[in-house]
Amino acid sequence: MKPGSVSEEAEAGTAAREPAAAPVSVADATRERPRRSLPNPSGEERKSKALERALAQEEGRYRLRDLKRAHAREAKHYVNCPLDYDTKMRLQKAAFDNDIKMTVIIKSAIDQFLRDNGY
Repeated sequence: MKPGSVSEEAEAGTAAREPAAAPVSVADATRERPRRSLPNPSGEERKSKALERALAQEEGRYRLRDLKRAHAREAKHYVNCPLDYDTKMRLQKAAFDNDIKMTVIIKSAIDQFLRDNGY
């Protein structure tokens, strides 16, 4: 038995087991499928849809602008003020003893001062 004959026999056996492809006739291959066309909208319909789309986009832009403005109003605004060493140490001790942040103490002190003075 030759090594070349084994591979030829294996290929022949494999080819026999594989299903043959369905023959395609020339008429089927050349025939085009019927094209379905969508109805073309009239000029007025296109114009009205474009107008509706433009109005919706404009409304979206207005909503986004208003949302950004509202977010900017709610954003944090920082105030920087220098403190002397003693005041800073007292503030730090009060924050540590009460287990709150120094910024909370400062914010509540500012709010109370503004309320007391009518602002």
